[in-house]
Amino acid sequence: MEHIYPIFDRMLSRADKEQFLRQRGVMIWFTGLSGSGKSTIAIALERELHNRGILCRILDGDNIRTGINNNLGFSEADRVENIRRIAEVAKLFVDTGIVTIAAFISPSNSIRQMAAHIIGENDFIEIYISTPLEECERRDVKGLYAKARRGEIKNFTGISAPFEAPLHPALSLDTSVLSVEEAVKKLLKLILPRIRKA
Repeated sequence: MEHIYPIFDRMLSRADKEQFLRQRGVMIWFTGLSGSGKSTIAIALERELHNRGILCRILDGDNIRTGINNNLGFSEADRVENIRRIAEVAKLFVDTGIVTIAAFISPSNSIRQMAAHIIGENDFIEIYISTPLEECERRDVKGLYAKARRGEIKNFTGISAPFEAPLHPALSLDTSVLSVEEAVKKLLKLILPRIRKA
């Protein structure tokens, strides 16, 4: 069958982009409950990598849901579509050589596996922010747990909807016992060897 996307053959390759940036594109996917510290750690990691001359991009639940996915709700089908779109966008960044950091609850192993399949298993680093529910609820930075407990939010992960812990995360970080600085230090040890390019 004739190649139906001939433009791809004429575009600069991922290798060209990575050579230009002198880094390797990779997906760092944070998963965990609301309030676990995903966004906080993502922002701190981005700053540390930026200070080392590494080009990064954060994709966060809040900025995605108010933009590209603003037509999606929180039904099971919409949650899957939310992550599918995120993964497709993330793949574009990774294929451009950009270190991409995602901070999404992404509550099931199947949904995260779908994201890894789209992005590419070799480029996907799953990080579990394993902060316990009690601590996440105590923080309740957005007041969401209180609303979920009152029944004002349906299908809220950790309260009225399940969260499946990753089976084999590359790293697990509990922010109830680790400072942001300690968590970022562990992350850098894991990922810098993957993204450095001579």
